Amino acid sequence: MDSNLDKRVVLVTGANRGIGLEVCRQMGKLGYQVILTSRDEEKGGTACQALAAQGMAVNFCPLNVSSEDSIQAARDFVLKNYGQLDVLINNAAVFLDHESSILNISMDILKKTMETNTYGALRICQVFLPMMEEKKYGRIVNVSSQLGQHARMHPNWSAYRLSKLALNGITQMLAEAIRTPNVLVNCCQPGHVRTEMGGSTAPLSVEEGADTIVWLATLPKNGPNGKFFSKRRRLDW
Repeated sequence: MDSNLDKRVVLVTGANRGIGLEVCRQMGKLGYQVILTSRDEEKGGTACQALAAQGMAVNFCPLNVSSEDSIQAARDFVLKNYGQLDVLINNAAVFLDHESSILNISMDILKKTMETNTYGALRICQVFLPMMEEKKYGRIVNVSSQLGQHARMHPNWSAYRLSKLALNGITQMLAEAIRTPNVLVNCCQPGHVRTEMGGSTAPLSVEEGADTIVWLATLPKNGPNGKFFSKRRRLDW
């Protein structure tokens, strides 16, 4: 067991409900200091209070991953309250193109999807990576989807697929670019989970969906880097 566990700080984006909230709960139970973030301040604050009532070390920080000002404010919050960030979980995502295909996808929907699912995740990595590199410890988990696999590049749900395809590429690039020992970047797909996005008939619980994310967030030294996982097993790109 990591002797520094109670000193580790984790930030989870899009965490007021669903998989993000469950990841916060599991990381809190492991002893991490949790920063729960959400674009909706009221819902995020309520979720944070619920975890705190269970005795977890959790704090709320508003964060809109599509806003540079909001990202910088989150960075300032982390530095002021913790002075470090050890684990970053990019969970925030939107799924806006339920009925469209690549032939008719709205450019507005494509831009909004990429801004949240791809550009926001990359920018947050860029902002928080220096803290990890300074400490020579860091874990970044980008929550992706099998819909972003090359073998699954079907024309439907094209904005979401493209955003996750790009996120997978960012994961690979970051892993290659980071030269600091013990800073690991991976991505995973949680599966079809019973959430607001996944629907009530999805086969997996939020506990099952969060499992691989938490596993990657707590990897030991010399763990996998720049890889794509599902159910703790490596996937092809």
